[in-house]
Amino acid sequence: MTRGTPYLLGRLAGKQFRKAQWVWQSVTGSEEDAIRAEQGVGRDMAAAVREQARVPAPPEIQSLLEEITAALAGRVRNEVHRFEVSALVGDHPTAFALPGGFIFVAPALVELAGRDRDELAFVIAHEMAHVIRRHAIDRLLGQKVITAATLATPATRTLAPWVRQVGLQWLERAYSREQEFEADELGGRLMRAAGFDPLGSVRVLEKLGGIDAGTDPAGLGAYLSTHPPVDARIRELRDRLGLEGSRAEG
Repeated sequence: MTRGTPYLLGRLAGKQFRKAQWVWQSVTGSEEDAIRAEQGVGRDMAAAVREQARVPAPPEIQSLLEEITAALAGRVRNEVHRFEVSALVGDHPTAFALPGGFIFVAPALVELAGRDRDELAFVIAHEMAHVIRRHAIDRLLGQKVITAATLATPATRTLAPWVRQVGLQWLERAYSREQEFEADELGGRLMRAAGFDPLGSVRVLEKLGGIDAGTDPAGLGAYLSTHPPVDARIRELRDRLGLEGSRAEG
């Protein structure tokens, strides 16, 4: 016999957890409910993020991202997951995901990829993987100001002020090294299942690291400093996905 959600929230409130899946299943009792709860949290956060985008992104870039996201989402096994992509104008090429499947991609990153569909598919699939593997909600729960009770009551909209305070810089920060590798692998498998060329992952990572030109594109230094080295990510991707081919082929 269970004591119900109010009792669980009372026990969970004020405590921090590294395993977000355990937290959400404890509160809601099912994976489907957990995903829907994350969607409520992410929706509130996404609204706050959009407030900071003062300049609208070009509609053709938004359409391109939506088309790629739809193709990838169609290959996600659990149909309860929903993904919404937005082109977010920023100071440098970047992308990040919020809990519940809200993904933001800077037009600068779209242009860095030359609007290549395969390269952008990896960018988006990588962020989708962070959501599917619960990395996004896990990282949020790691914040001292966030409690399980706070996340379980998104209607109070308590997260919006926090998002405005921490800004986009925190949202762009990397996950753990292994989480990044895991998102790369799942993202690569997802894009391949959706019919995209998985070598697009290698090409876009080479561009992000300035490997091809031997330079650091404007603004990428600070962004990449929070991620595992690009060459290590490429090696892991090639090994985990069995990728062959050279840079010249990209």
